Amino acid sequence: MNYNLKLILPRIRRDQLALFAGAFIALAMSPAPVLCASSSASVERGDATFLSAREAFRTGERVRLGRQVDALQGHPLQAWAEYWALRLRLDDGDTSGLADYLGRYPGAYLAEKLRGEWLRVLGKRGDWDGFQRELTALALPDAELNCYAAQATRTTDMVRPLWSSGQDLPQACELLVEQLVAAGGLSVEEVWQRVRRLFEAKRVGAARNAAAYLPAGEGFDGRGLESIALSPTRHLEKLPAGFAARRGGREVALFAAQRLARNDPQDAARRFGRIESQFTAEERAYAWGQLAWQAALRHQPEALAWFEKSTGTVLSEEQMAWRVRAALRAHDWSTVRRALAMMSPALSVQPDWTYWQGRALAAQGKTDEARAHYLKIGGQANFYGNLADEELGRAIEVPPRATPPSAEELALAAANPGFQRSLALFRVDMRVEGVREWVWSLRGMDDRALLAAAEFAKRNEIWDRAINTADRTQAQHNYSLRFIAPFSDRVLPKADELALNNGWVYGLMRQESRFVMNAKSSVGAKGLMQLMPATAKWVAQKIKLTNFHPAKVTEMDINVTLGTNYMKMVLSSLDNHPVLASAAYNAGPGRARKWRAERPLEGAIYAETIPFAETRDYVKKVMSNAVYYNTLFEGKPQSLKATLGMIGARGQGEVGVEQLP
Repeated sequence: MNYNLKLILPRIRRDQLALFAGAFIALAMSPAPVLCASSSASVERGDATFLSAREAFRTGERVRLGRQVDALQGHPLQAWAEYWALRLRLDDGDTSGLADYLGRYPGAYLAEKLRGEWLRVLGKRGDWDGFQRELTALALPDAELNCYAAQATRTTDMVRPLWSSGQDLPQACELLVEQLVAAGGLSVEEVWQRVRRLFEAKRVGAARNAAAYLPAGEGFDGRGLESIALSPTRHLEKLPAGFAARRGGREVALFAAQRLARNDPQDAARRFGRIESQFTAEERAYAWGQLAWQAALRHQPEALAWFEKSTGTVLSEEQMAWRVRAALRAHDWSTVRRALAMMSPALSVQPDWTYWQGRALAAQGKTDEARAHYLKIGGQANFYGNLADEELGRAIEVPPRATPPSAEELALAAANPGFQRSLALFRVDMRVEGVREWVWSLRGMDDRALLAAAEFAKRNEIWDRAINTADRTQAQHNYSLRFIAPFSDRVLPKADELALNNGWVYGLMRQESRFVMNAKSSVGAKGLMQLMPATAKWVAQKIKLTNFHPAKVTEMDINVTLGTNYMKMVLSSLDNHPVLASAAYNAGPGRARKWRAERPLEGAIYAETIPFAETRDYVKKVMSNAVYYNTLFEGKPQSLKATLGMIGARGQGEVGVEQLP
């Protein structure tokens, strides 16, 4: 089904439009079970042929792939099979057929992908005329293609931000760096800063490669860096005589201190304190900044004092953030303000730091200035937007629902070739590729088109795409799609049976899986509630679930039964506090307990100072989700601040927390 409504619709009289659109939507959105047997068999045969084409591509069988391409004419995934065939040719340097393909699929995800691969071939060949001609049609060039473009125009400055960021440099960018160094455009200090950032990221090999750009006599012997990373204490105990005479020796010692701090900041501070006089002022400040960062991650009280010693060096964005977090846990609002003032403008305007700037100003009696900060982020549908609204005295409500998509808008969504390919990819269990097709197809859509696409996804039970698409609207919204609640007839009774807050259950499930039933994480968590196999087995034994088998963990009822029971267990063991329980569900009850403080903390401060970035983001989103779900379920405004409440001091309300997996 590959209709182009932009061509069809103008030929239809307005009085026929609604009738046509209704019929088209019924055809396009009918779920598979209502298809006739012959249609269903045809779909299955086409999908089998497509999967055979994918296998032929993977094994490089060009003739077999060509036969499958011919057999897929008219199939929604014909474009993918054709793309694979062209990719195999391109690998051999054969560009025949590329221009035709790009002309037949203008603006498509695969056309962009193929053009990017063609550009890489042209760049490697040094065909700069051809490269620049094709580059103009590419929507989103990546770092490698930007470096080829710089080679084509003989400019090198664009590689400097990539170098400073510490990210990997594609081969095309390495040539620019060499040219920059040869022209004297990259300072020794810039090289050292990259080496440090790579050391901090535990990328020893990349740091060694970066150090190769240092002038002779300025660098260090890269041999032994891996052993220092594994045993930094040994290196600090047996520093070579005269190690401090050259910067390379001092930087290696700083690397050892930084690696030791990852395991024991206190020991690292003691050992560095004995030798710090042999370093320059900037190097001492750098070392204390590293030690302070690791101490802050462990919620150690020395962190703030050590951050004070870091004056004179450039802190990374992560270090700046943890300086603020350490001050928040200490309830030191003056230091919160000073630390925020040191952030780069791009970082300080983010919602989290805008909110805490407002709180710090309010704590110092600067009410009007605080309000100005809350107004900057108020109304945003996120954790800190919610909190800012409450500081402004606004209730958290869902905005009025936009007018439902018209029949014509829905028909256009159903006819979108990218969406058709996406649904077909989901059907053959190529979810990653399906998501990429879908997201690419959303580019440039206005709110009306986005709402129609979200509704189309919902009707096809592609829940995660309904959420993702509805989340993108700017002025017209449908929060019933943003916070969709599928399977409620099977989820809510289980939540009610365990006296769990319905909004919290759905808020957690939305964050865990986006309601993808067969979702599987990189670490092995499965199903709607993303249960680890060991946790699922443990809970099944605790609740005496009969006939449980690990293979059943993705079955909806079993997954929800085990997931909600585990939620109840962690909630009961952690002071019945949903913030602690949410952290425990993601990172384990032992960690959630460990992250408490010696005195009560605001729930928002506890969430912001969770050391794991993934869990920190997770808890914020789960709690904000819960507020919106409860608003929709109960039909009245909710309070995130009240839900977050206060987290009691360490040990308070904890029951059997260590026995939970």
